[in-house]
Amino acid sequence: MDVIGWNGKVVPVDQAAVSVMDHGFLYGMTLFETMRTYGGKPFLLERHMERLTSACRLLGIDYVVDMGQVERHIREVVDANGLMEAYIRYTVSAGENGFGLPQEAYTQPNVLVLVKSLPALQEELYECGKPLQLLRTRRSGPETDVRFKSGQYMNNIVAKRELSQMDSSALGAEGLMLDCNGHVSEGIVSNVFFVQDGRLYTPDVSTGILPGITRQWVMELAGQAGMHVEEGKYGWGQLWKADEVFLTTSIQELVPVTTLVDAEGEKRQVGNGRIGACTRELLNLYRTSTVHRM
Repeated sequence: MDVIGWNGKVVPVDQAAVSVMDHGFLYGMTLFETMRTYGGKPFLLERHMERLTSACRLLGIDYVVDMGQVERHIREVVDANGLMEAYIRYTVSAGENGFGLPQEAYTQPNVLVLVKSLPALQEELYECGKPLQLLRTRRSGPETDVRFKSGQYMNNIVAKRELSQMDSSALGAEGLMLDCNGHVSEGIVSNVFFVQDGRLYTPDVSTGILPGITRQWVMELAGQAGMHVEEGKYGWGQLWKADEVFLTTSIQELVPVTTLVDAEGEKRQVGNGRIGACTRELLNLYRTSTVHRM
């Protein structure tokens, strides 16, 4: 990454700097969206920007989106880095507002656009899946009733470091956090779904999850396909007995989980150890939708 987007301009990465008085630095007042392109266009961009601006309003950050300008600026940054397709992180930091906790709105936020190449994902991942490792690190409660996609990532970093000490990490496992009441919450960087008797289940937002854009899109696709979809509170034991388990992220789409690993290292194969029928159907529907929305 040689250049970035900085407040609407394309600049060399070493020429952009955030003030030490920016409340994103002082108090963690940053919000961001992660997305990827298909055919050069950011997928579900409108939904990502809607979530971002909604969070800005709740936090008193004066940021209004011009969708045409946002799409053009992202394209400029992607092109300037010589990429055809890209992983995109779009960040809004609150900006300066004195030293201390303010009551008034933030009127001069900073906007940062970072891009990089999409990770190389082998099709084997979508056939053979990956392990899901239960962690002892619990999901912290959200800032409000619904979690923001904010820069406050200490909980995730602690979880990632716990995962790195486990044998399953070497196999590319994702880490799973429970909420403070022991309910399945979410992965370190993913939302979680499971299938039982042909019905699709995913943790409710009350478990502290980030309500992912891809998570919501998958639920809508499942509904259109006639699948029963339920959001609720579920224990690890229900996940352990599931017919299928999969993860969703904006970058990796839907990734099957074919091995569950508990905190003591005990393993269980999910299904026949390969992608399940419901997961495959939803992955195909998802990929078809990326083409139709170009």
